[in-house]
Order: sequence, then C-alpha cells, then structure tokens
Amino acid sequence: MHRINIWNPVNKHSNNRNLLSNLILWIVDSQEKQHYVSQTSIKKRLMMAVTQLHHQTVDRRLKAILELEKLATSHCQYNWEIIEILTAFVRKTAPHKTYEECKAISVFMINPEIQASLRVISRSGPQKSSEFAQIDLSYTDLRGTNLSEANFAGANLYQANLSGVNLAGANLTGAILSAANLSETNLAGANLSDAIISAANLSKANLVKANLSRANFYLANLEQANLQDAMLDGANLREAKFSRQ
Repeated sequence: MHRINIWNPVNKHSNNRNLLSNLILWIVDSQEKQHYVSQTSIKKRLMMAVTQLHHQTVDRRLKAILELEKLATSHCQYNWEIIEILTAFVRKTAPHKTYEECKAISVFMINPEIQASLRVISRSGPQKSSEFAQIDLSYTDLRGTNLSEANFAGANLYQANLSGVNLAGANLTGAILSAANLSETNLAGANLSDAIISAANLSKANLVKANLSRANFYLANLEQANLQDAMLDGANLREAKFSRQ
C-alpha cells in the first residue's frame, strides 16, 4: 500500500495553482455580476428620467434633463441615445410655427426645459451610433434661446426658427440650415464652414468675423447682414440677396 505524501512539493504547487485559478474565476465572475447590476441600474435611471421628462410640472422635467446630463457625462456609451431622446423632446415641445402663428404671439417666452435640453445636446460631444447619425433639430422654434459657443457641427437645423438667437462663437461646421430663419441672429465669430444655408433668411444677422468658408448661400437672404471681417473663401453666394429690390 502506497501512501501519498501531502507535503510533496509537486502536490503543493498543484494545489496553489488550483487555488489561484479558482480565485481568478471568482474575481471575473464577481466583476461580471457587478457590471450586470450596474448596467441594469443605469437603464432603470434612464427609463425613469425619460418618464419624468414628460411630467406635467416644469420642475420634474428639469430634474429629468439634469439626470440625463449626468448619465451622458458619466456613462458615455449612452451619450448618443440621450442626445436622441432630448432632440425628440425639443422637436415635440418647440415645433416650428408658421408666420401667422408667430404674429399671433405678442410675448414669446422660451420654455426653460428647452434651453436646458439644448445646453446638454450642444455640450455633450455625442458619440454617434453611425457616421450618418446627426443631431436633428429640424422644424423647431428655438427663438429666445442662448446658444453661444454651442457645438452643432453637422446638425440638421432645416427650417428651424433661430431668429434673434445668440449663436456667437458656435460651431455649425457642415450644419444644414436650409430655409432656416436666422434674421437678426448673432453669429459673430461662429464657424459655418461647409454649412448648407441655401434659401435661409439672414437679414440683419451679425456675421462679424464668422467663418463662412465653402458655405452654400444659394438663394439666401443676406439683406443688411453684417459681414465685416467674415471669411468667405470658396463660399457659394449665387443668387444670394444683399439689398432690397
């Protein structure tokens, strides 16, 4: 009868290896469980914020936007999803109004949640879900908002009403601004290079020191617009209107 020597160095090393392997497996399993719990918690927070975004009271809606901003900042994998949630909210809450509807409103007041949503959208630096994804704020009424230094590069602002809006120093590189209302808008120092601004209304707009390189102004109304020191290299000004006819 042979006895196994438990103090055999070979057996000792084998036992140590088994203990180490089990320890590694336990750590990996714990990390996976923790990650699952964390992701579940984040999704719950996201769903709750979206629900509160449509609450009747302004305070609840503002708190929801703040929560979405926190999630976008701390969990960048949800960044673009949150951007799409907020842009859809803005499109629904501040839809484009006809000229007659605008005239009927004697005093225009921007909803604070629209300003808050736009702040998050323009500052989040979204990680797009695909190269074709873009911030969609088309057919919106954004009058009264302060969007200075906002980042709307490549954004879709087709037929958006931005009349009188402060967009000084904003990044609108490659943005779609066709048929948009930019009358009396402050675009001083803004970057509109490669932007599509065809048939837009820029009457009395402030474009001082704006970068308009390669921008498309086809059929745009630039009547009384201030273009002092603006960069117009390669800009398309075909049939753009500069004075009353």
